[in-house]
Parts: sequence; C-alpha cells; structure tokens
Amino acid sequence: MDAIAEGRFQRVGPRKVAQVLDEIRGKKVLMAQQILRMTPRACVTVVSKTLESAAANLAFKMTKAGRQLEPERVYVKTCFAGQGPMRPMRRVRPAPMGRAMTFRRKVCHLTVVVSDGRKED
Repeated sequence: MDAIAEGRFQRVGPRKVAQVLDEIRGKKVLMAQQILRMTPRACVTVVSKTLESAAANLAFKMTKAGRQLEPERVYVKTCFAGQGPMRPMRRVRPAPMGRAMTFRRKVCHLTVVVSDGRKED
C-alpha cells in the first residue's frame, strides 16, 4: 500500500531539494529520518516534514483498511522535486539604465511516496 505527501510552494530551489531527496530515495523511513537529522542543509526541515506526513498518511490508510502497520517495513518508494512558479516578489533589484527589475525567487514542489511493500486490495 502506498501513501503520498506533497510539499508545495516551498521557497527552496528544486536542485537543492533534489540533492537531499537522492540521499533518502529507496531507504527505510526510520533510516531516512536519521539521515535527514545529520544532513547540514537548510531544506532538510521541508523534506523531513513531508516525509513524516507521508508516513502518517500511510498509517492512517492502513488503520482505515483494518491492517496493522509495521514501521520497520515502511520505505521511501519514490521522491522528487519539481520547479514551481517563479512569481515576482515585492522586491526590486537595480537594472541597467536606472531601471528596477522585480526579484524572482525559485519555488519547488516536492513529492514523497512511501510504501510498506504490500499490494493494495
């Protein structure tokens, strides 16, 4: 059984998040949480919250189906980060010929899918 969690409109660049997601892809959730605690990146808080949300979604799904969840069997099936909309913020940067250009901040959408390895009924 699979469960999905999405972190949308996170103010972190998608390449930086993808580097952290590469470290936890395919690992057990308990091991992935330990790796995230030891990783010195600013985006770790966003990734760990999304991972915990996916694990909680799976636990809820399993209890609703009447099954027992074994935490040691839960692993990160897939995880990826994509580019979000680069909307202009209310800040300006100096530009040539005395103009002002709006500041554009990168935003990403990250998705984490966890599974317990069982097939859905």
